[in-house]
Amino acid sequence: MNFEKTLSRRSFLSLSALTAASALAGCASTSGSPTQQPISFPNPIRAFQTVPAPSDAELAVMYGPVEDGGFLIPAVPYQQIDPRFYRQQVIDPTGQPPGTIVVDTPSRFLYLVQPGGTAMRYGVGIGREGFAWQGSGVIQWRQRWPRWKPPNEMVARQPELAKYSIENGGMEPGLKNPLGARALYIFSNGEDTLYRLHGNPDWRSIGKAVSSGCVRLLNQDIIDLYDRVPNKAPIVVWQ
Repeated sequence: MNFEKTLSRRSFLSLSALTAASALAGCASTSGSPTQQPISFPNPIRAFQTVPAPSDAELAVMYGPVEDGGFLIPAVPYQQIDPRFYRQQVIDPTGQPPGTIVVDTPSRFLYLVQPGGTAMRYGVGIGREGFAWQGSGVIQWRQRWPRWKPPNEMVARQPELAKYSIENGGMEPGLKNPLGARALYIFSNGEDTLYRLHGNPDWRSIGKAVSSGCVRLLNQDIIDLYDRVPNKAPIVVWQ
């Protein structure tokens, strides 16, 4: 099959999907008049893909154990995660300039826009309702194996976190640290939003609204994103 025709067809499908309320959901279908048969896609991810979905062998490498910074990050049981949340290259649905990070909160996706109309897409877990931040900013700085310092407001709600407070120096880096292997810190108008893109020791949270205000990725994915994104990269968070 001609690649350009295939890509053009996929571009059409992606644009059609974006017009639906469930544009970035796990299933794309239309149901025309009674005389028409519904159109369904057995693998809806491919409507946004520019390359085939990762094979099992590729996924085993992508989400296998990683030795990093003196820590051994365990393998992710990716078979137990919805495949649409696997890291993969897709046709860019954001319309943002290359180099921009876009967090699509409702769809639980993070995009890193690339040249040529494509983007790297990652599955994320997002903040519980009432804790999430939205807007535009920049990645002011990045850190490998960060210390976790819960804000004073969180400590006030959860006094058991006082030993990890800013005043006490936070939680030391490690596999149990809520920020995981990497953290990217978002500033807006020169001020810290207290909103982070960070690693995640709990793979079960990907695709769910569970964290307290931050965007969490699999540790293997945040390492990949960290290596692609420089300081001062623009970021947009959609609600």
